[in-house]
Order: sequence, then structure tokens, then C-alpha cells
Amino acid sequence: MLTLEAIKQYKVISIIRGVPSQYIPEVFDALYEGGIRLVEVTLNTNNALDMIEEMSKKYEGKMLIGAGTVMDEESACMAIGAGAKFVLTPILNIPTIHAVKERGAVCISGALTPTEIYTAYTHGSDLVKVFPAGSMGAGYIKDLKGPLPEIPIVPTGGIDVTNAAHYLEAGAVALGIGSSLVPAKEQYSREDFETIKLKSQKFALLA
Repeated sequence: MLTLEAIKQYKVISIIRGVPSQYIPEVFDALYEGGIRLVEVTLNTNNALDMIEEMSKKYEGKMLIGAGTVMDEESACMAIGAGAKFVLTPILNIPTIHAVKERGAVCISGALTPTEIYTAYTHGSDLVKVFPAGSMGAGYIKDLKGPLPEIPIVPTGGIDVTNAAHYLEAGAVALGIGSSLVPAKEQYSREDFETIKLKSQKFALLA
């Protein structure tokens, strides 16, 4: 499964943040059964590197696992070493972009303004994460695509099943979906996993 092509094909990246490690297998199972094939584990989640390593092995060839909230080169290298196939940053950090590309992973650098977006892309970011997208709205993505049509954009933040299609229609190539799909909780029930599965099915229809 080629990472960049898979991201463009499946479109929905589920963001795992603040999920206790004991619930990770069930959360991933629910996402997979619902049709999600791209998952980002944020590095500010406890035991994130272990999660990436374990789930990358379990779902090898079935799902692509990436690392999010990557702030620097060292963190990027550790995540890729654990098995992350793609790396997302919430900020524009050019050395981190270079580190990710040198190690053969897909880079999705964070940016917000046209200048940041252009800078990230021209320094090698495969896709550009526009964050926080929810504060700007789908209209902002459409406005960006006017002067920057060649740059593949991944809006993240504040996106749910009610507005996700609007961002794709505005020109986004993929979406980062956080708590509207997998909320951070201290405990999860069987009903929570079923809800994640059902929501995953709705998001998967966007592909």
C-alpha cells in the first residue's frame, strides 16, 4: 500500500489523541471494521510510540499508521523508527520536513497562511495540513486553492460528518478527523466502540 496514494484514495485520517493504551486494540478494530484505513497517533498521547509500533505490525498491509503532533526532527525520527508511514506536524518546521523525507516517510506539514502553506510545500512536504481548519471554514480552503491549486491540502480541526464533504468539495485531498470520530476518554465501553464503528462507516463513504 503506497502511502501517499492511499491517503489521497481513502481521504479520512482518524486522529488518536488521549486514548489509554489498553483500549487501543478495540479502537483500531472499530475503525478498521468501519472502513477507516488511515490512523494518526499523536505523540502527546501516552505510550504513542508503542501504539504505533504494535498497531503497525497488527495491521500491516491493511491500515497505514502515522504519527501526529510531531514538533521536531528527533520526534519524527523516533516515530518513523516505530513504524509510522506518515508524519504530521501542527506547525511549520522545515528541518522536520527534511528529516521525514530523508527517511522515506510521507510528510504532512502544518501551516495556516498562504505563505506558510507555500513554504511547507516548496520545502518538500508531500501534503500540507491546514490547521486549525474549523476556525477558518471550508470557504478558506476554496480561497486557498485559487492561487495555490497545485498544493494538496489536508484540513484538520473542527471537522465532523456534517461538514466534511464541504471541505472536500472546496478542494481538500484528505481530512484529519479528531474527537468527532474518536473522543479522548479515560474509559471506553462496548457501546463506545460500536459508535466509533458506525461513525467510521459514515466517514468512509467520503472516499
